[in-house]
Amino acid sequence: MTTNAPSGNRRAVKAVIPAAGLATRFLPATKAVPKELLPVVDRPVLQYIVEEAAAAGITDVLLVTGRGKTSMVDHFDRRPDVEARLAEKGDTERLAEVRRTSELADIYTCRQGEPLGLGHAVGTAASHVGDNAFAVLLGDEFVDLEEPLLPAMLDLQARTGGIVLAFVEVNPEETSRYGIASIKETGTTDVVEVTGLVEKPTPEEAPSNLAVLGRYVLPASIFEAIDNTKPGSGGEIQLTDAMAQLLADGTPVHGIVYRGHRYDTGMPLGYLQAVVQLAVKRPDLGAEFSEWLKDFVGSLKG
Repeated sequence: MTTNAPSGNRRAVKAVIPAAGLATRFLPATKAVPKELLPVVDRPVLQYIVEEAAAAGITDVLLVTGRGKTSMVDHFDRRPDVEARLAEKGDTERLAEVRRTSELADIYTCRQGEPLGLGHAVGTAASHVGDNAFAVLLGDEFVDLEEPLLPAMLDLQARTGGIVLAFVEVNPEETSRYGIASIKETGTTDVVEVTGLVEKPTPEEAPSNLAVLGRYVLPASIFEAIDNTKPGSGGEIQLTDAMAQLLADGTPVHGIVYRGHRYDTGMPLGYLQAVVQLAVKRPDLGAEFSEWLKDFVGSLKG
């Protein structure tokens, strides 16, 4: 297997969003509505993620979907009937927001026939991505556009030609919930060289407190590695195993330590926290909602 040249690489312009999961933690809400379309204030989780990609210059987004998930594509399609009604009412602000969803990026889809793991889901994107590097954005977390992460990852991958991961610092007692990296310092602030990845280690076994965040920028050679990866934990094809194989073969792996705010909507508690945090920041809702929230919390203490 060949490694990637460290220079002269094209900056990735395509993103893959794996979104075929069953979202059992959110049942029964997700029985008919994809988790990725659950609203955070007035837009679905998936839109925040596509907005994050678009803000980084990615205009080609592939959704890896499953059964019952076609409504995700519909969200980014035009709705002339809705637009016409808003125009008649003179509601130019909402009209602009509705139109903007179809202008963020070109949305494509492919199907993951069975939920065989994140590595398998990424592997289904091979024909769409081709021979270029690409970003993978997991469908249940996003960051503030005012504190971007993806542009720095894309730039670093274009320089190194390898794998670029994103990390957040976690408390030692939390390491058993994440993939944790072993690293070497590079001399560049918040950029580390990754020497290994350990899935969900105990605090005593963890090589660091840097946990993998749901953002990856990968070279096209990952597809061959996925093809050669046997099912691992849970009988699934793990992306971590394929990346470990490339690392062993000499592909450079770097990470960026993200110090901005990350919204993790993959669990009900994190989802509710994201709704509250973003509602408080809204110029049209924030002041009134914050005041109500203070009163509500105060009433609980009483």
